[in-house]
Amino acid sequence: MKQAEALTIGIIVLGAIDNWLVAEIIPVPVWVTFIAWASFFILGGGTDGWIRSVASNITGICIASATLLAIELTGDNIYLVSLLVGLGSGCMVQAAKLKLISKLPAIVWGFASLVGTRFLLDVPIISNDPTAHPTLIAIVAMVIGATFGILHELMANALTKKES
Repeated sequence: MKQAEALTIGIIVLGAIDNWLVAEIIPVPVWVTFIAWASFFILGGGTDGWIRSVASNITGICIASATLLAIELTGDNIYLVSLLVGLGSGCMVQAAKLKLISKLPAIVWGFASLVGTRFLLDVPIISNDPTAHPTLIAIVAMVIGATFGILHELMANALTKKES
């Protein structure tokens, strides 16, 4: 079969499994797993794409975690919050100087995924509960998503008719 059809079958099957998994077994936001899945593909796929995607996404999560921690510790002053978000954004750009995480959008996806997860859960970064900590939940979701990405690639490759 052609690659587009193989990818379609893969996303139908694996997308359903991913949704079930995070709804029933590992409670993480499904949209974060799909962001990581897309990140895997945009970073070239394969083992290298998996490593680069996870590293980039986790870098963004860590920068967002530090940014949110600073915000939580300093209060709700919109000017200070805005400055801290700007500084966090600058840190993402500087982090992208490293070859392993050189694709800035993948770092930003990690940052945004943590911010969304934190507010979805309504659990502060200062939380002492590791089972509900937004940083850990976002990291787990990103690893799950990247793993579904590599499984999707393998499935699509197995289903794709090879030209002779």
